[in-house]
Amino acid sequence: MSVESIGIARRWSMLVIALTATTCAQVFINGAAFLIPVLHTDRGLDLAEAGLLSSMAGFGLVIALIPWGYVVDRIGERIVLSLGSTLIAAAAFAAAASDSLFAIGAFLFLGGVAAASSNSASGRLVVGWFPPDQRGLVMGIRQTATPLGVGLGALVIPRVAENQGIAAALLFPAILCAAAAVICAVGVLDPPRPPRAEAGEQMLANPYRGSNVLWRIHGVSVLLVVPQAVLWTFALVWLMTDRGWSAASAGAIVTAAQVLGAGGRIAAGRWSDVVGSRLRPIRTIALGAALSMGLLALTDWLSSPLSVALMVIASVITVSDNGLAFTSIAEIAGPFWSGRALGTQNTSQHLASALSAPLFGGLIGVTGYACAFAVAAVLPLIAIPLVPVDDADR
Repeated sequence: MSVESIGIARRWSMLVIALTATTCAQVFINGAAFLIPVLHTDRGLDLAEAGLLSSMAGFGLVIALIPWGYVVDRIGERIVLSLGSTLIAAAAFAAAASDSLFAIGAFLFLGGVAAASSNSASGRLVVGWFPPDQRGLVMGIRQTATPLGVGLGALVIPRVAENQGIAAALLFPAILCAAAAVICAVGVLDPPRPPRAEAGEQMLANPYRGSNVLWRIHGVSVLLVVPQAVLWTFALVWLMTDRGWSAASAGAIVTAAQVLGAGGRIAAGRWSDVVGSRLRPIRTIALGAALSMGLLALTDWLSSPLSVALMVIASVITVSDNGLAFTSIAEIAGPFWSGRALGTQNTSQHLASALSAPLFGGLIGVTGYACAFAVAAVLPLIAIPLVPVDDADR
């Protein structure tokens, strides 16, 4: 095998490991949302209370993303990914062993703190190993970790929770993350980059000073993440309680939507490579998100069977922008700031996602699903003029 072939195989193996570790973390982070039906029916929690418990991992994630980003900027990806996956597994096993909902929430929070490690580290790993003309595609593949994690969780967790209880359901992400820790410890190689002492002043400079481009990207991403968070959190319970689907059938359709969403992220990444811009496609995706969420609200209000198909379509469109913004931020920030910049990006997005669960749960309880979907449709419209296309292209 030639040196070039070895290099190509190494790059793609890093992508596979990054995708695996992040997918396992996402099963833990988002898996609690699929406990909502059992928490609602068996434990007597209303949707706002169940949504709050399900978002505890997200709150833990939010407070730890920037610190983990700083750590990965300093010590590299291999240690962070291995340690983080180990800590997620420990928290998930502890949550599974707990009977108290308060204790489960506390361990979900701690697991979320640990899960923050994978977000910045896996993104840096991929950007560091691939050349610019492939980064849109490969980061799109890496970003499929979220819909794949949500889909895998939707396929397994609600059925296990319904049949065997919450503790058994929490063992699923625990085992996955334990396996991911071993894979990362054995397989990850930190990407080549110049030593900090040899880096130029421009490479070490704070990318947030003198420019608002990164802040605008963060703001756009916050507005666009709310519709996808609403769908991730409430699509399953909407299908079961409003449409009368079984847990197995609802889990299957949510899984299918997430798999299609993964394909949407890959296609959007390749699109950005072809047009030579990470951010111009986001404007089109934002318009599509607003239209699909608006039509979902309308068809749900009319009790039309088309609403299920539109839920799937909206689930695909609303997740397609994430990889584009993530790649752009990593490229703009550079190798000595990308950990913190990606941590800031994920902090803002996950804070919005975590707040969406109780807020939209309360809104649904008062006004119904159609109104909640309509509110979520407005936010992508606000995002469209905020995308910093010209500045980013320059």
